Amino acid sequence: MPMLDQYKELARYNRWMNEKLYAACAKLPAEQLAEERGAFFGSILRTLNHILWADRAWLARLTEDPTIGYSYAPGGGLIEAKGYGHILYEDFALLQKERARTDHQIELYAGQLEADELAEDMTYKNAKGDEFTHPRWWAITHLFNHQTHHRGQVTTLLSQLGIDVGVTDFAIMLRGG
Repeated sequence: MPMLDQYKELARYNRWMNEKLYAACAKLPAEQLAEERGAFFGSILRTLNHILWADRAWLARLTEDPTIGYSYAPGGGLIEAKGYGHILYEDFALLQKERARTDHQIELYAGQLEADELAEDMTYKNAKGDEFTHPRWWAITHLFNHQTHHRGQVTTLLSQLGIDVGVTDFAIMLRGG
């Protein structure tokens, strides 16, 4: 599968998995979503917020449009993310809505990529202010790999609570599962 097609399918997989994951999480009360569980980010809610924060940060870097990475409060004010463990949205329904919006943005980005862009170098600063330069494809691949890594953590936490997310395989999604 050519890289551009692969990124389009990974964007579709990201949306598919997030829909499944959020549907499973919606079965839990807010207290259980926010409860400390000994995971890297502590709770399910904090881990889901981290994935959203990171996706927006990477989209902003990839598109060179900082506004795509902004998070807004229900009243319209800008939420200042204070780092990779910051909770953007305490309210699960709002988090779910914002997740869907960002998933759509990721699909749009993947759909407009051109092959020659993949090898181009990109320069950005991370949350600590350190500057990096590397090929764009590194960052795109990291975006999708990072999501999968942390979604796996959430599925483990859900499994410990007796909630089965169902099939999570990329190949199953490609076959229409």
